[in-house]
Amino acid sequence: MEVKKIKKIVEKSLNNSKAKNTVFIDIRKKSFIADFIVISSGTSSRHLQSIADNISYELKKAGLDCRIEGRDSSDWKLVDAINIIIHLFHPDKRNFYDLEKMWSEPIPKEKAII
Repeated sequence: MEVKKIKKIVEKSLNNSKAKNTVFIDIRKKSFIADFIVISSGTSSRHLQSIADNISYELKKAGLDCRIEGRDSSDWKLVDAINIIIHLFHPDKRNFYDLEKMWSEPIPKEKAII
């Protein structure tokens, strides 16, 4: 499935689930693990699980099989949508891990070894 289509489904599902402070970070030039990382917040453990389940449901309906990690966690979920990785956090954990800063930093240039 095309990345643009996955991104659109994820964005719509996050909005419909009332996820908070959603950020899409383009990591195509930084990593081979995915094209985008999405970071969003939920208000409670139940809300986080609901958001993850809704994203998974919408993607499966569109023909993309994805996985949810962190089912036992009350403050973090991850939805692996192949080209897009979605992190769902309780706001306190999101501030603690600060993935936005980590993935938004420019890649340092390699120093020549002499």
